[in-house]
Amino acid sequence: MSKFHPDYFLLMGIPGLEYCHLQLSIVFFIMYVLSLMGNSTLLLVVGITESLHQPMYIFLSMLSVGDILLSSTTVPKTLSIFWFGSHEISFNGCLLQIFFIHFICMTESAVLLAMAYDRYIAICYPMSYITKLTAPFIRVMIVVSVARSVVIVTPIIFLARRLPYQNSNVIQHTYCEHMAMAHLATADITANIIYGVVIMICTAFMDLLLIGMSYVSIVRAVMALSTSTARRKTFSTCVSHICVIILLYVPAFFSFITHRIPHNHIPPYVHILVANIYVLVPPMMNPIIYGVRTKEIRQRILLLFFMIK
Repeated sequence: MSKFHPDYFLLMGIPGLEYCHLQLSIVFFIMYVLSLMGNSTLLLVVGITESLHQPMYIFLSMLSVGDILLSSTTVPKTLSIFWFGSHEISFNGCLLQIFFIHFICMTESAVLLAMAYDRYIAICYPMSYITKLTAPFIRVMIVVSVARSVVIVTPIIFLARRLPYQNSNVIQHTYCEHMAMAHLATADITANIIYGVVIMICTAFMDLLLIGMSYVSIVRAVMALSTSTARRKTFSTCVSHICVIILLYVPAFFSFITHRIPHNHIPPYVHILVANIYVLVPPMMNPIIYGVRTKEIRQRILLLFFMIK
């Protein structure tokens, strides 16, 4: 152990629910496998189907890649804790896990914003869709999304690394989380708290605000359509995206808020369960939602299934 940093941290799983770790591990494992299968299938279908090489499906593919990486960054370690009692994670490994979790979440938020912009142009300005969402423009959006995430997340790692951890190396969680790690420090963590609030406001809240503004315009455009059939058909194309937005942001905001509420009001295991839901449920449900709700993807998946069969 160095003067300020331990060689490793101990991830303790879900304190208070030790008696059902095995049952939870089975549920987590099934959800993880479904996530890998669903997102891999979606990526395969989009990749081999030339007609799906469109902006909306490119963004959807990015979301699938992010979902695979997010669950794979956290779930294998969680399962190793539950199954093998492998509680140790190196100090740098913990920082790396924090980086990837925040990086992927920030990138997915940007992708959802890009998907909202895609729907906005497609519904409100359909005649300009091809000229506005060109291949170079899509590439720029992707690069900007990734670069923004790197710039925003990197300071979190430096803020966590600068803190001394001299009293305890036990993290009451299934994976490394920025604030769970920071609370072990023997120094003032005000900067960590403030930066966490700032990036939440400047990224997630701002992205959600812009998404909301785009959907206000979309609803207005849909309501202006002449027939109820046209309105229903047009709005149904946005339902999948709205469901995915809810799945991503609701657990994220709940986790953010509960970190700032004393544990005598909310038991720690509730926060940890929500944190696990955040990295398991959206990655599992996103391909199911798009597979069921999107006709083109549903047809291609069925065709692929029968070809394999």
